[in-house]
Amino acid sequence: MGNEGMGFFMSLIVGAIAGWLAEQFMSANHGLLTNIIMGILGGLTGGLIAGLLGIQVNGFIGHLLVSTIGAVLILFLYRALRGRSSVV
Repeated sequence: MGNEGMGFFMSLIVGAIAGWLAEQFMSANHGLLTNIIMGILGGLTGGLIAGLLGIQVNGFIGHLLVSTIGAVLILFLYRALRGRSSVV
């Protein structure tokens, strides 16, 4: 799932925790499935950014931190774009 050294189920666990943490940081209100999806997408986004910056991510805590930062970034960008669009 994009996290080298982590299995599928561990990626789901990290995704769920990272999504929940992002939800808490951003004062959002999502369900478990949305948290898992946000955490996994955050892991992909955070991993991409870390790779571009030359930062190597290892271990559970490292993946959790990168996934949480990525999920927070995605929520921030979503809110910024949603706030700028006008509904007709």
